[in-house]
Amino acid sequence: MRDILVTLIVFGALPFVFKRPYIGVLLWVWISVMNPHTQGWGFATTFQFAAIIAAVTMISLVMTRESRNLPLTPVIWAFLAFIFWMNVTNLFALHPEESSEQWVKVMKIMLMTVITCMLIKKKEHIQQLIWVIVISLGYYGVKGGIFTIRSGGVDMVWGPEGTFIGGNNEIALALIMTIPLMHYLQMITQSVWVRHGLSISMVLCAFAALGSYSRGAFLAITAMCLFLWLKSRHKVRIGLLLLLAIPPAVMFMPEQWGQRMDTINTYEEDASVNGRFNAWGMAFNLAKERPFLGGGFEVATPELFFRYAPDISDLPRAAHSNYFQALGEHGFVGLGLYLLLAFLTWRTGSWIIRNTAKLPEFRWASNLATMIQVSLIGFGVGGAFLSLLYFDVPYYLMAAMVATRVLVEKAIKEKGASAVTKTKGGMAISGEFGAINPSSPRTSGSG
Repeated sequence: MRDILVTLIVFGALPFVFKRPYIGVLLWVWISVMNPHTQGWGFATTFQFAAIIAAVTMISLVMTRESRNLPLTPVIWAFLAFIFWMNVTNLFALHPEESSEQWVKVMKIMLMTVITCMLIKKKEHIQQLIWVIVISLGYYGVKGGIFTIRSGGVDMVWGPEGTFIGGNNEIALALIMTIPLMHYLQMITQSVWVRHGLSISMVLCAFAALGSYSRGAFLAITAMCLFLWLKSRHKVRIGLLLLLAIPPAVMFMPEQWGQRMDTINTYEEDASVNGRFNAWGMAFNLAKERPFLGGGFEVATPELFFRYAPDISDLPRAAHSNYFQALGEHGFVGLGLYLLLAFLTWRTGSWIIRNTAKLPEFRWASNLATMIQVSLIGFGVGGAFLSLLYFDVPYYLMAAMVATRVLVEKAIKEKGASAVTKTKGGMAISGEFGAINPSSPRTSGSG
């Protein structure tokens, strides 16, 4: 039944993509983030929905008469440079075959992200994109939260198998990123029932994140809550809400959960943490030998691990950090471009918040930029302990931030042009024999 439902939704929506190409982007985000076809047990689990959606979207992109220009902001230039450099490092990869296979997967994501930046242009497009992300990840949050509460927090929450968010750590970080986006949708929706539903979903996502037993996610949600409090205009209200919500949730979790979180304070004694440090050392040593190019995609092989890891007695493992993954695979140049992209995306959000302070009609933009920043704080902290460099959601949030800034800039320019026109109109009164400045003491001609 689930297979049929997903198939009907996808093929039922495809005809609308030809008329409105941005619908193809929304479909792609839904399929790539939620992976609903993996929730079935039949033909849909291996059916190439994503490839069909991407093909139809690109065809409609070529055929459409709507604007499809890529907004060449500093963020987009940094993003394009990062994509370019990943292609360069793939050409000089230490393991060409494995690297090329991963390159195909990553470039699909990057291509569709570029198309997202080209087609998501209007306010309603941006908000629909956020809704799709929230629904896609919120499904697992609600499901995982109920599971955690029913089991008393004893059993661990996992994500959909075979996806970016399949692991317990990965699904926890994705859900943490979703909570601020849910809060944004609360702020813009008019329906009381929808707001209540989002409140319940936020609580369940938090329980699901706790139920993952992810220590990185716990650090991420702590950093996110602190930043949310600092950015809030209602610090007392938010502070009380956090104090009322967090301690009961933590106390609900069983003793074994608390014992696992306590290992954060004794990380030097934890084998898993030391394994991460060893993987980070491996990535750093590889980058020192190949500072510009790194090793290309997929460098976590036994051969390279034994060559570059500080402790060769440890098992080969992935970098377990976005930053060390970028460093090991794409060198210091790749890491620099990735950090530059993150910095410019953040600055874009700050620009939106600052420039919409006196534009009540763009309060939604300010709220969105703030909540995306909160979400990215969670990803930035949690991503220090996970290999999610190519996880697509942060790139879609980047696209939403860029589209929002373009709209705000356009509105400011139009307001400025309107003000200049009104000023010029008020400064001069056209007469039969020329213009007379009303501010001048002379209000009549001579003679």
